Amino acid sequence: MPNPIVKPFWDEPTGSWQYVFHDPQTMKGAIVDPVLDYDAKAGATQTTNAERILSYVQDTGIEIEWILDTHPHADHFSAGPWLKEKLGGKTAIGENVVGVQKLWQEIYNLPADFPTDGSQWDHLWADGDRFKVGTIDVRVIFSPGHTLASITYVAGDAAFVHDTLMMPDSGTSRADFPGGSSRDLYETIQKILSLPDETRLFIGHDYADGREAQCEATVARHKAENIHLRDAPSEAEYSKVRDARDQTLPLPKLMLAALQVNIRGGRLPAPEGNGRSYLKVPMNYFEPR
Repeated sequence: MPNPIVKPFWDEPTGSWQYVFHDPQTMKGAIVDPVLDYDAKAGATQTTNAERILSYVQDTGIEIEWILDTHPHADHFSAGPWLKEKLGGKTAIGENVVGVQKLWQEIYNLPADFPTDGSQWDHLWADGDRFKVGTIDVRVIFSPGHTLASITYVAGDAAFVHDTLMMPDSGTSRADFPGGSSRDLYETIQKILSLPDETRLFIGHDYADGREAQCEATVARHKAENIHLRDAPSEAEYSKVRDARDQTLPLPKLMLAALQVNIRGGRLPAPEGNGRSYLKVPMNYFEPR
């Protein structure tokens, strides 16, 4: 079975990992979770990260077939639409994004006609769906817990597990966002760890506390070294530890900005009469931490 070449791209301000993977036989590829830069103080977007991806794809000669979101992100804007405009390909996300859209439509008090059918993407994946990037088989695994819409892409011997796992020395990801669940996250992690031991797991974030940022570890390494998993806790034990940890974490600083963009597939709200887009902040919906 052919395996992909994976190129990671690190965004230090948000601690985010973005990826391009491609089939070396056909040079067809896909982009996973690209970042659109956002300066919160200036209220300004930039394409610095997306331009790095664009240059790599063009310089390497990759034909992009898909631009893939693992979930609607709470810590950065998606650069999917910008990269589609430059490179082509189809955008896609898991089908349960419609639940996230409905949830945040209420939180943001968006108009009743705001589309909550996932039509902002070209395709919605269901659990178990399969597709190809060149000759590489890709399988979709529904992966709730961090969000209710998260999915994992398994491409050959590589799995893009988004915000389910961190690096082994950091454990696993939080599950306290609206629609999240530590028990669901536990079940998702068991599915991921049931992949072959040699499977390369590519994570969504690394905050690189005291070391260089890293993005990859095998299933076998996570089983042996992941600080939340190596003692094989039960679902109840894991959920207790995860929930207690989450209560100590501040909300992501860009969450209220990012989600209203990302439930639109990475697009800003429609411009108002003066031609500018505006973001909303739901006051006093979340408690301070």
